[in-house]
Amino acid sequence: MQRRVRIAASVGLHARPAALLAQAAAAQSELVTIAKIVDGAAGPPVDARSTLGLMALGAKHGEEVELTSSSEAALDELATVLEHDPDKDPAPS
Repeated sequence: MQRRVRIAASVGLHARPAALLAQAAAAQSELVTIAKIVDGAAGPPVDARSTLGLMALGAKHGEEVELTSSSEAALDELATVLEHDPDKDPAPS
């Protein structure tokens, strides 16, 4: 399964938002990968559990990424994290 999501964090997938996403991905029972969308197509995917891999995507605020997993629940959880700006709200609701 795949889901496209826009990055809500004002700093993009920089250190803190990337760490929060990696932590949420590590808590999933299924592997989740993430790829930055460029010109409508997904680029090379990285393991969403890797903070450094997430930061290497260079995904900025408002840009789109594609999550891939065999678990819809994992996609829901990580989409919620990505759609949340930790600088504006302390935790997603």
